[in-house]
Amino acid sequence: MEEAKGLVKHVLLVRFKDDTTPDQIEELIKGFANLVNLVSLSLSLSLSLSLSLAEPNDFLDVSIENVHQGFTHVFETTFESTEGIAEYLPHPAHVEFSKRFLPRLEKVLVVDFKPTTVHA
Repeated sequence: MEEAKGLVKHVLLVRFKDDTTPDQIEELIKGFANLVNLVSLSLSLSLSLSLSLAEPNDFLDVSIENVHQGFTHVFETTFESTEGIAEYLPHPAHVEFSKRFLPRLEKVLVVDFKPTTVHA
């Protein structure tokens, strides 16, 4: 196995509260994406979003396994190291956004990991 050199994936799985409107969800997604522009880190930060923009109770899970456990949206951020995450989490822009984002969530799960390549 080959561990990625320092890279760390920060994956956030969420389910928005049922009373969160599609417009509110879209606004929160745009706000999350905009963090890349607001947070200046000494280490690189990239963001990719894998999401459903459907109604909170009618999301677009394409998995045939049906084990999503109610999570409807996935946000993935890549950092050059764990120090990058440590710098990002207390950043004022992230803290301020979290004050708007977290109250709209019914469920949340965060996983940080170093990608590893396995050779057969």
